[in-house]
Amino acid sequence: MLSSITSQLKKPLYRFLMVAVLFYVVWYCVYEFWLHPASRLDSWVVSKTTGNTATLLRWLGYSVFSKSERLIGIDGTSGLWMGDNCDSIELWAIFSGFIIAFPGNWKHKLWYIPMGVILIFILNVLRVTLLAILQKNVSEKWLEFNHTYTFTILVYAFIFGLWLFWVKKIAHIDNLFKKTEGHE
Repeated sequence: MLSSITSQLKKPLYRFLMVAVLFYVVWYCVYEFWLHPASRLDSWVVSKTTGNTATLLRWLGYSVFSKSERLIGIDGTSGLWMGDNCDSIELWAIFSGFIIAFPGNWKHKLWYIPMGVILIFILNVLRVTLLAILQKNVSEKWLEFNHTYTFTILVYAFIFGLWLFWVKKIAHIDNLFKKTEGHE
């Protein structure tokens, strides 16, 4: 049994999947049982996201209100309430787990993961900004549709793009999942 697992771990695809799943399970436990109940990390990220969104909206010429660190909106709207599940922390974990699980130089991982997290944060600020603009200019139905579908697809596509960039340009691994000598 152990030798079977060991031989599977030598196969790159199995190793990637096992490490990614293990990373996510560890992350999930740390987040759900320690970080989320303490709420400091979520509160800080939400505060930074709504603060940067307010700044960007003002730069775009909108009059903005914020009645709490979680509520941001353009004057004349009810505003957007930002819950913990919208702060992008889970996306940071997914991205980081994929990069950690995938082969590559650790020296490169140590700069690429923080850079990716920052880019995902910026994308989330843009997402919230665009949702606020949509709330001001279109119906609630379109706001909900874009929140639920459009931006979800775009964000996950962006993360996939970051991972693909890692695979092709930084890790320089083009044929990792192809059959190799001695492996089925």
